[in-house]
Amino acid sequence: METIRNMEFFEEYLLERENAPATIRKYKTDVRTFFRYTQNDQEFTKEQLIQYRNWLVENYALSSVNSMLVALNQYLVCIGKERWKLRRVKTQRKIYEDVQKELSTEHYFRLIEAARSEGKERLALMMETMCSTGIRVSELKFFTVESVKSGIVRVWNKGKYRLVVLPEKLCGKLEQYAASRNLNTGMIFVTRNGKPVDRSNIWREMKRLSEKTDIADAVIFPHNLRHLFGRKFFHLTKNLVLLADILGHSSIEVTRIYASDGIASWKEKIEKLDLVV
Repeated sequence: METIRNMEFFEEYLLERENAPATIRKYKTDVRTFFRYTQNDQEFTKEQLIQYRNWLVENYALSSVNSMLVALNQYLVCIGKERWKLRRVKTQRKIYEDVQKELSTEHYFRLIEAARSEGKERLALMMETMCSTGIRVSELKFFTVESVKSGIVRVWNKGKYRLVVLPEKLCGKLEQYAASRNLNTGMIFVTRNGKPVDRSNIWREMKRLSEKTDIADAVIFPHNLRHLFGRKFFHLTKNLVLLADILGHSSIEVTRIYASDGIASWKEKIEKLDLVV
């Protein structure tokens, strides 16, 4: 019972901080993992917290570990134990993408072609929009008939406001699509009931293209379109600062991943050293 009350208090705390609904759900889930570990013991100690971090490292990917620690630290602040906050696990700076999970330009074009061949124009256009602007899938709702006509979309996400500049060719396609569906105002990507297209539906629709294209299922997901944009933009401009602004990153360190040519290029450079006798 005590755990339930504390979780309700934690949810109120997160709402006051203006966290997004998805963030609140994740934080609550992560904190519940901690309480399962302690068997709902509310009188936990700093030593138990450290042991829990070690347990996470043994059972989860490091990226997940640090994400779960962020949630737990917020809970500790909420209950007045900020001094017990845990340090995140330090890792070598990731200077390459997992090549097996990268979406190539060739794959991208094949996905677009496959979607259109199946008559899924909306899916094809959503993928083109995400990949040509670098937006998140959750930001498609900001694309309105009015904003497309101006060539600039105003996005509010993760507590940050930014402008998204659209390629002229994309504007033309979006305007044509809106006209074909008698959309004269408001959001462009909507369901038959006029509601925003759900991100889970987009994810599932994209996954279904795997069989038709023979592209590995692991690389087909919306956020990979954003990654492809990031890599292409950096290789063209070599401007990390501008790319961070475009993607809406608070820190340039988050954007640095796009400066890498991948592990294959890394290995090639190592081989050229020729230091093995």
